[in-house]
Amino acid sequence: MNLSKQIKKFREQFNFSKEELAKKLFVSRQTISNWENERSYPDVHNLLLLSVLFDVSLDELVKGDVEKMKEKISKINMDKYSKRMVIFGLLSAISIGPSLFLPNYWWIVLPLILWSISIYSALRIEKIKKEGDVQTYKEVVAFIENKDVDSVREFRNKKKDLMTKIFIVSMCSLIFGIITLIMCIPFILSR
Repeated sequence: MNLSKQIKKFREQFNFSKEELAKKLFVSRQTISNWENERSYPDVHNLLLLSVLFDVSLDELVKGDVEKMKEKISKINMDKYSKRMVIFGLLSAISIGPSLFLPNYWWIVLPLILWSISIYSALRIEKIKKEGDVQTYKEVVAFIENKDVDSVREFRNKKKDLMTKIFIVSMCSLIFGIITLIMCIPFILSR
């Protein structure tokens, strides 16, 4: 992205070391290094501070990055892992009923494998969201487009995120449990 180059260019133009710039922005030297090496992206507050410090408009500072951010946000929808998670979760729930007719404890192997793939996909989704710093990008795009940054920022509330995740997992578990129960009815009736 261009912002990393812009930060480095302006930092050198103003003869700031990474340490000096970090002190002015109340961040660590490592954070400046991460921004310049594209390992992370500054939040809206730091972008505003950078634009004031370097005496440039925010548009000039992030030129070219907004479109890339929009693309990244849309790509981070993670269609592949989302589909995989749902499909294998459903297959797991559906396979329990027929698997009950298998001898010994082998009946549990297939549903466990399918469920494991579903869980792995869910974990990958969370990892990609965390690595992509989706919330920060959404905040920057909202700010650039003159939208309400606070409404985007409220999604960063970790307790709310945790409660939302617990609710989603609970509802999915309930739905998969009902599907599993329905699929087990033939086995229960045959006994």
